[in-house]
Amino acid sequence: MQDILFDFIGKYVSLTEDEKNAISTLDLFRSVKKGTTLLKEGQKSQDSYFVLKGCIRIYYKIDGEEKTTAFYTEMDAFTPHCVINKAHSEYFISCVEDSILLVSNSDMEVEINSKFPKFDLMCRILSEELLAKQQIDFDEFKTSSPEQRYLNLLQKRPDLIQRVPQHQLASYLGSNLNH
Repeated sequence: MQDILFDFIGKYVSLTEDEKNAISTLDLFRSVKKGTTLLKEGQKSQDSYFVLKGCIRIYYKIDGEEKTTAFYTEMDAFTPHCVINKAHSEYFISCVEDSILLVSNSDMEVEINSKFPKFDLMCRILSEELLAKQQIDFDEFKTSSPEQRYLNLLQKRPDLIQRVPQHQLASYLGSNLNH
């Protein structure tokens, strides 16, 4: 699993053996079973996630109904809003599949970034890419019908059709998925 992580990091910055060894000594990797809830509404957390293998879902419970807002799969990173805001979570995060995650917290990140400044640069680049992608996805979502969203999903993320239960996809797309 470390090799997958190092290959990913290598797309942004080159790592020395010392840097790889420093990362290897951190207790970052977690195997998590399908159905595990990583974060519940109302909880506080300091954890950020990077999906090495598997699928994670963010959802809200509104009037007893689950409303899925995001799926994260291989090579996706995310930090829950409550970590940044130091507040209670407004949503749930759970595993759709058995997953292998890299889990870090802000203290770990500060330590790594101070020892290895290139990680700070990489995190900034990743954040900029993620922000741009989320803005494009949000605009696309807001300007399309549920049917168009489904077609976009088939084109951009066809793996989700096989990996995610249909009711979760329907919630994510804002439709009844009559396909």
